[in-house]
Amino acid sequence: MAKILKFPKNFLWGSATSSHQVEGNNIYNDWWQAEQTGKIKYKSGRACDHYNQYEQDFDLIKKLNQNAYRFSIEWSRIEPREGVFNQKEIEHYRKVLLALRQRNIKVMLTLHHFTTPLWLAKKGGWSSPKIVFYFSRFAEKVFKEYQDLVDFWITINEPVLYASMSFWEGKWPPKKKNPILLMRAIKNQIAVHKKIYQALHKVKPDVRVGVAKNIICFEPFFSKSPLDKLSVFLISYFRERYFLNKIKNHQDFIGLNYYSRLKILFPFFGIQGSEATTDIGWEIYPKGIYHVLNTLRKYQKPIYITENGLADAQDKLRKDFIKNHLFWIYKAIKEGVDVRGYFHWSLMDNFEWADGFKPRFGLVEIDYNTMKRKIRPSAYYYAKVCKYSAIEI
Repeated sequence: MAKILKFPKNFLWGSATSSHQVEGNNIYNDWWQAEQTGKIKYKSGRACDHYNQYEQDFDLIKKLNQNAYRFSIEWSRIEPREGVFNQKEIEHYRKVLLALRQRNIKVMLTLHHFTTPLWLAKKGGWSSPKIVFYFSRFAEKVFKEYQDLVDFWITINEPVLYASMSFWEGKWPPKKKNPILLMRAIKNQIAVHKKIYQALHKVKPDVRVGVAKNIICFEPFFSKSPLDKLSVFLISYFRERYFLNKIKNHQDFIGLNYYSRLKILFPFFGIQGSEATTDIGWEIYPKGIYHVLNTLRKYQKPIYITENGLADAQDKLRKDFIKNHLFWIYKAIKEGVDVRGYFHWSLMDNFEWADGFKPRFGLVEIDYNTMKRKIRPSAYYYAKVCKYSAIEI
């Protein structure tokens, strides 16, 4: 017999995107330049043309019964040159926010989602101490413009992952492999997050500010191996807890981006588990979100699942992916973890950074030739979940 699992009252149900991945033609940031110069294999181009079609896309959000939307604002549009704020683009985002307000959709706004204005990238970007002044100035400008139209503020998306990919693995702009620059970038991220948190709270004491933290479920490859356990402890500390510990008194909530599990074999080799995988080879491990949520309990902050999704072009796995992750989220809530919302990644197929357009993460399919939107079957399942704030198992 089927069992209905009901989520808490006022739970947020939504989806997420980021500006560079969906808007198209973000010509003033470091990613665009890397794409044009061949440092990144793929070009974002028009992306999903969300910049022009946002009203249509918000109608889809409403049609799919979602009551919340997470997206990022493109810094390089608002400040294309140092200290020069583009009023036309400020008004564009005001229209975007008003369009969401008119549809009664709660807004979670991300201030930095992997892209940095080119003028700032030339000064060293996140590895330069100047970033603290420039990013906090941008944040305060945006807050002044939109504070009454935004419900939640995310300062930085996946800070440690972004710093690692940019300054350690060298796969993202500026494509450096330098541990000193890596630590500088993380130090700057912590400093500027704290500064923005304090500045926004000074203006509006009840503002809600946090980060979106990517957390992988790490497990020892050999469960009884002391060395594998030590490797898991060290990786988890540096990648997950270090940043959150540093900002624990400067966050009103925790944003959790959860995708997968990695088994760690000493010394620090990450190996996929044996469960089913997505189109890009990530293991699907729903129980991992339960384990991760329990590790976040100690911070005693409300938690929002700010990203959770999979690359699944055929839409064969997405329905069960959503249902199974929500089951484990529900279990965590019942055991006392304060989870208040779920944002599926992504609302629509998009430009998946260094992997281009091939991975299909969207609830909504995009035909990149015509820009036509098509709702996937799994999206209708999620729409039912959103409507009744419940899952059936």
